[in-house]
Parts: sequence; structure tokens; C-alpha cells
Amino acid sequence: MTNTALREPDITDAVITEAIRWVEQNGPLDDAQAMRTAIASRKTDAHAQITERALQLGERIGLQHELSRARQWAPWVLTALVALIVMAGLGLAGNVVGGGERHINVIVALVSLLGLHALTLLLWLAGLLFPPGTFGTASLGWIWLSLTARVAGGKRGQAPVLLRSITGLLTRARLLPWAFGLVSHGIWSLSFAVVLASMLFALAFRSYTLNWETTILDPAFFVRAVQLLGWAPAQIGFPVPDAATVLASTPAAAGQRTWALWLTGCITVYGLLPRLALVLLSAAVWKRRRKALQPDWHEPYYRKLLARFASLAPAAIVDADPGRTRTGAPAGLPASDLRDGLFVIGFELPPDMPWPPATIPPDAATHMERIDGSAPARRTLLDRLAHARPRTVLLACNAASSPDRGTERFLREVLAHCGECRLWLAGPADATATQRWLDWLRDSGLESISASERMDIALRPNEAIAP
Repeated sequence: MTNTALREPDITDAVITEAIRWVEQNGPLDDAQAMRTAIASRKTDAHAQITERALQLGERIGLQHELSRARQWAPWVLTALVALIVMAGLGLAGNVVGGGERHINVIVALVSLLGLHALTLLLWLAGLLFPPGTFGTASLGWIWLSLTARVAGGKRGQAPVLLRSITGLLTRARLLPWAFGLVSHGIWSLSFAVVLASMLFALAFRSYTLNWETTILDPAFFVRAVQLLGWAPAQIGFPVPDAATVLASTPAAAGQRTWALWLTGCITVYGLLPRLALVLLSAAVWKRRRKALQPDWHEPYYRKLLARFASLAPAAIVDADPGRTRTGAPAGLPASDLRDGLFVIGFELPPDMPWPPATIPPDAATHMERIDGSAPARRTLLDRLAHARPRTVLLACNAASSPDRGTERFLREVLAHCGECRLWLAGPADATATQRWLDWLRDSGLESISASERMDIALRPNEAIAP
């Protein structure tokens, strides 16, 4: 999986959502505010609400911060891993062409340069056939991801949770071997390119003797092996030593050149080209399947969250649209749950309007506040209302303004946390403006909320208020 992939919003959200699921396996988190934020986010899709809840909780416990650190460290860890593999490749190439006697056993050289590559490639191919994760730890991609998580998260971070989330999503999308393979094959391709470049440079400017040696094998075996291994490179122009060249104890200069090109062709065809092809294939599979990197919404954990969101009646958001369904005002808290007290709230008032109002009796209000209508300010106020459970809330709105969906939604949320909500139309207003508010309350199904442009009338207890 590339570092760029984790910067895609959909994939990042899926990782955080799945990580919260693993975190809550050890016990549910306090999600009252996160649930309220998710419901107020105007997202109608329940899955999007679950994701929003997870993002809020993830921000609180530091998941996004740690994922950001992992994105920053990933290129550096990958660079170090590439450098290590390239140095190992150079070491192998040096062992092949760096001997003091300048004598190369072509069979030993071929096995040393392609042996580990062939083994890891077979393990990767087996990972496509066997259950996901069976051979995952044999991949350079898995090593890179694990090292990145360890370096970014330290010993006490959320790295294990994020790592489990990422691998779980990859497994469900059937992308685990392809994502790790994209990294692994890329590193191997670079390593083979460096090995070939160093070998060709040495073979071009130094004289080497290339042959084979054996104690127990029949020379005919080497003739057949060289012909067989050389068939594929020959298809793209590399020469193949004939039987006379293979059996010669010290081939002539032309024979040495054929041996050198045969060795180079075998490394290219059996080492570099398969890795390059698999890089392209892995990238194509990733591009095709990455949209499947989503949580399994059928998990019991997510089904419980879906039921919780379904049980919470969402606020109706309307602007007196033609043909809309009229929704009544939600019932306030029962009298047994209320506490004596009055909240006076200035909601989206003009900056030049004085606050607090001088007409409020000094001992009448238990709490006075002015909010600008932003989401954080609303959440903070609703938290206070939920804790205080006041008998009456007096909401002061600018009479000259026009009520909108945000005002209606906020009124419904306030009504759910108090016994009674009243509306004071503050500021200069004429009869037309006041009637506009009254008509809007009636059309929105909120006619039970009394409204008046006079503070003294709005504060009268247990009276039906008219303008």
C-alpha cells in the first residue's frame, strides 16, 4: 500500500472507523458528544454518521494525529528499506564480479542473485492461493508497514490498533497481497536494476573468466541447463552459449562475451522483468479494488450503532418547502426530571446588540449566554442544558432576521433538554417581522413555542403568549 493511498479521505475515514471498532472491543468510549455531532452533521446516510462518530472519537484519542505521523515517516522508512536492499544487491554483485582472481562461476552467480528473489516470489504467489495473512510477514511490504507503525507510534501509541485496522481492511477487500506486493516488487525491481547496472559496468571495463565447475554432475547436465535457462532471454535478443562453449574449459573471448550476456539476460528475464510486471499488475489491482476498502457494516458492532442512530429521532430540517411534511414540536422533559431555573440564550444576535439585556431581573436567571450559532458553540450549550435540565429556556433571536433551518433545528434540540422553550424577538421589529416569526413557527410545527417581542411578556410563567 502506498503512502499516497492513506491520504485519500475515504480510505483514511475507513481506517479510523475500523480502528475505533478495535478500540471499543476493550470497552465502549464515552460518545455522547460524538453521537450528537454525527446527528447534527446533516448526513442522512447512517454509515456516514457512524464514520463521523468515529472521526470525532479518533480525534479525541489521537488516532488522526498518529496516522498523520505515520504518513510523514512512511517515505523515510521506505527509503531506508530500499537503501538496505540495494546495498545487499550491490554486495551480491560485488561477490560475483569483485573477486580478486576475476573468475566467475556462472551457475553459482545465477543462484546467488536469483535464489532469495525466487523464494520470496514463491511465497508471495502462495499468498494469493492460501488464506490472507498466511505468508504476509514474508513480504517487504509488511516489513515496511510494521516498521512505519513502530517508528511513528513508539511504544505507547495507537500503532497496533491502526496496523490491525489497515490489514483488516486490506484483507476484506482482497488487497492484502497486492498492496504489500506493490511495495515489495518495487523494491526488488530497483534492487535488480542496481545489480545489473553494477555488473554491466564491471563486465564492460574489466576482463573476467566465466565458466562452470562440478565434481559429481555430468557435463551434459550443464549443457541442457544453459540451453533451457537461455531460451526465454534468447526471445528478446540475448545469446545462448552453444554446447562447445559450455564444454570448453577456457572459452575464447567471443565465448566469454556470450557467457556474460547469457548471465545478464537470465538476471533480466527471471529477476527484473517479473518484478516490473508484478508492480504494474499490483498497481492495477489496487486501483480497481481500492473502493472496497470499507468496514464490514454487517458486523454486530456496526449493527448496534445503526440501531442507536435509528432510535434517535433526527431533527426535521425544512425551510417551509412546498409539499413538505409538517413535524410537530418534540415534547420537553417530564416535570420530575426538571430543575428550577431559567436559561437566557442570545442566539445569532447582531454584534452591536447589547448583552446581557438590562430588563432581565438579576435573580431570575440561573444562566445567561450568547452564542454565534456555530456547531462547537451549539454543542457546548446543549451539553450544559443536558446537565442542568432547566424548567425554562428563553431564546433571544434577532427579530429583523429571517428564521431558517438552522434556527428550527436548534429550537428542537433545546426542547429536548428543558421543560419549556420561549422565544424573545429582540431588537427593533415591526408587526410584519413579528408575524413572519409566528407564521414560521406555525408552519414548522413549533406553534407550542410562545414568542413575543417584549421581554416582560416572554418571561411571564404559564401563560399563552401572543404578540
